[in-house]
Amino acid sequence: MISHSRRHCVVELQALPSRIGQIRRIVSAQLRHWQLDPLIDRAALGVTELLSNVHRHAQPDKTCVVEIELRLGRLTVSVIDSDPRLPVLRTTRAGPLETCGRGLALVEALSEAWGVRERPDGPGKVVWFSLTAAPAPVAPTHPVPVATRPVREPTRTVVVAVEPDTVPATLPVPDTVPATLPVPDTVPAALPVPASSPVAVRPG
Repeated sequence: MISHSRRHCVVELQALPSRIGQIRRIVSAQLRHWQLDPLIDRAALGVTELLSNVHRHAQPDKTCVVEIELRLGRLTVSVIDSDPRLPVLRTTRAGPLETCGRGLALVEALSEAWGVRERPDGPGKVVWFSLTAAPAPVAPTHPVPVATRPVREPTRTVVVAVEPDTVPATLPVPDTVPATLPVPDTVPAALPVPASSPVAVRPG
């Protein structure tokens, strides 16, 4: 059974090895959806360790609930089971190639805080750890060059209103057009100037 809201996700399961890998994928996908990619590795490793403890130690059954919650910039991962016995911090170190069984020492090393409390709604306990939430880095944006072209003003069109009656329907076209215009053989050097007209004078 899986229920989730925008910043809260709860998964109920049997803490079996085949289911632990599935829970890791669910936690990773949820954190990726919340854009908390930097926390995926630590959160998935921590929840794997807590579920492994339930599988190895919880009695009478392996039923548990995984809860992840993002609130006020802090991610909290909790594993709730029905065994009232509190876990004991392991003092010996596990081998470097082991993927589980390293106890709460690993949870303590990968988280900013962790703890154990009694289950409020019945017998059992809650083991939790928290991480400071940091959003995934945003890829830098690069400016995109844009080619610019000079803007030319559109050609202006002048419209003149003409009365329809003043424009002939068709213009006369001559039948033939001479190839050349006639040129006179001689051109007078000066034009003749007419003699001055006589002026009549009356005696006074």
